Amino acid sequence: MIWHKFPAPWMRIDGLAWWDETKPRLARLPRRMKKLVRKPVWDLAQNPAGAIVRFLTDSAVIGIRAKSPDNVVMDHITRIGQMGFDLYVAGRYRASAVPDDTGRTDLTREILLDGEAKKLREVTLYLPLYKDVRLISLGIDNGATVRPTRANYRLPKPVVYYGSSITQGGCASNPGMAYPAILTRELNVESVNLGFSGNGLSEPELAAALAEIDAACYVLDQWGNTGTAQNARDRYPRFIEIIRRSRPATPIVVTSPFAVVSQKHSPRADREMAAYLRTLVAQRRRAGDKTITFFDGLRQFGEEDTNATVDGIHCNTLGFHLMAAALGPHMARVLGL
Repeated sequence: MIWHKFPAPWMRIDGLAWWDETKPRLARLPRRMKKLVRKPVWDLAQNPAGAIVRFLTDSAVIGIRAKSPDNVVMDHITRIGQMGFDLYVAGRYRASAVPDDTGRTDLTREILLDGEAKKLREVTLYLPLYKDVRLISLGIDNGATVRPTRANYRLPKPVVYYGSSITQGGCASNPGMAYPAILTRELNVESVNLGFSGNGLSEPELAAALAEIDAACYVLDQWGNTGTAQNARDRYPRFIEIIRRSRPATPIVVTSPFAVVSQKHSPRADREMAAYLRTLVAQRRRAGDKTITFFDGLRQFGEEDTNATVDGIHCNTLGFHLMAAALGPHMARVLGL
């Protein structure tokens, strides 16, 4: 096996809006924003949630060498989801790699079936959701061909998702099963994941960061950290206005809560917030903002779908599947697909 230092010229990195500034760091915000955002946001921005590496190869085995700062795992997410890597071949899941007890990943995973004809296939590597991981190198079989992918997305611009832990991917079993990642595959549109666990607080600095990205659409999914309708009234209008100053015509999708069964959440507060967000979008549309739309989170899952979360609020993989299945058609209409 030949090991290629990351990032090699044939590795296409998607999902990191400021990659040209941050490389080779797998960071979701550029260093110049460090003093502009709160420390928890900056720390979470070092988790490469939503980032993927793509390339073509006929290698029978892909090797991954990476370093995680530790091997501590939260109690409501898998080790693979928090700090592991998913390998997809031609759009299909094949294998995962996860750090050992020291936090180091030094594993090989066979990604092509025995007996398959040797031919170039597109490989996609999904990066960890919740750990500041350093990707060191990728291994390819001796004599195998490797080259940049020829595949392009259906749109030249990404969809940018802003929000809470749910947006970041808590608590998908695998990096490739966070709902923005699922929608990337189903819509064939690049996504940028700017979910910040516990810190999707609709801050002006983050609105300005979103506005830097020339996006196909912005999905505002921060309801999980908004709390109340009054908080939404205090935060959302300014957040949207900051985006609109730079991106007056880019579609914006405002989401509302799905059914939360955790006793820590108030269903009444969620309904009141959803009613306000629906009203806010309607008011903006009447005022001429025709590319903003509202998406009712109860269409993703309701109170009967109690198996969709791992702890009453954070989605498990079933929950993320339901989220993507409901939101996907709405996104397709918004994006004109």
